[in-house]
Amino acid sequence: MLRGLDGFVGQNLSLLVKIEDAWQPSDFLPDFSKEDWETPLKTLREAAKNLDDGILVVLVGGMVTEEALPSYSMALQGITGDRTGTSTAPWAAWTRGWTAEENRHGDLLSAYLRLTGRVDMRAIEVTINHLLNSGFDPNATTDPYHSLIYTSFQERATRISHQNVGKIASKQGDTALSRICNRIAGDEARHETFYTKVMGEVFDQHPDGAVISFAGMMRKMIVMPGKEMFDGKDPDLFEHFSAVAQRMGVYTVDDYGQIISHLLERWRVGSRALSGAAAQAQDYLCRQAERYTKLAERVRKTLVTQPTIEFAWLNNRTA
Repeated sequence: MLRGLDGFVGQNLSLLVKIEDAWQPSDFLPDFSKEDWETPLKTLREAAKNLDDGILVVLVGGMVTEEALPSYSMALQGITGDRTGTSTAPWAAWTRGWTAEENRHGDLLSAYLRLTGRVDMRAIEVTINHLLNSGFDPNATTDPYHSLIYTSFQERATRISHQNVGKIASKQGDTALSRICNRIAGDEARHETFYTKVMGEVFDQHPDGAVISFAGMMRKMIVMPGKEMFDGKDPDLFEHFSAVAQRMGVYTVDDYGQIISHLLERWRVGSRALSGAAAQAQDYLCRQAERYTKLAERVRKTLVTQPTIEFAWLNNRTA
């Protein structure tokens, strides 16, 4: 089925930006080759002083997640079928192009955080080391439809997260960080468009299998790519980071439910004529958004009573 989509994938390779036209991390950072490098660096650091510790935690968690890119690229190899690493086939070309674009995100966020002087970069680097060493299992089994559903969901989730960090940074007076986050979110939006379009084509050509796979992913829930993060001290680091992200309104249970609703509409799941196991899966999916709306309310009430947590990322300050 996926091999048969080579032509469709090829038509959508334009969602990648030509390298000569692409932004690079250095476009957003002080140029240390210039004699007046101290002025833009001072401006960056002064603006970063306005950021509260909560948004720094979310920013670090997002950066750590982006830096585990090698694990995500490996997870997509099952779709490409590229045994050489240099295939010119559409799927292989997309995956390499996607990786090249995503690689800039962690590089830029890491450099920004290092220059602010407000975080413990060694603790962050240890976290990245652990996350890469632990690997990544998106719960996609051997079903390539699962991989496409996962990436469609996760690209949208990442876009929402970066956009919200950008909005908060702007309100807190750091326009440079806001610009960085919005640029990264723009990449995620293009990548989201690709995966949702390709999976939409799968739904049109093989609706029964697509709906059953979608329901299978939702029953297991979408595993967040940074779930195995560990700083060498806090065994519940991901849960603590997630709680701060939820409290800051960066990425919430509401967002999770809204992404499900968006994909149901985008792939026209509710309006497809299905029968048997596919119809049962369809019914299950169409009840999920309401389920997460109710769950979100319970989570909000729980967060109010939760204490702040010490983060090694912040030199043991709490957030």
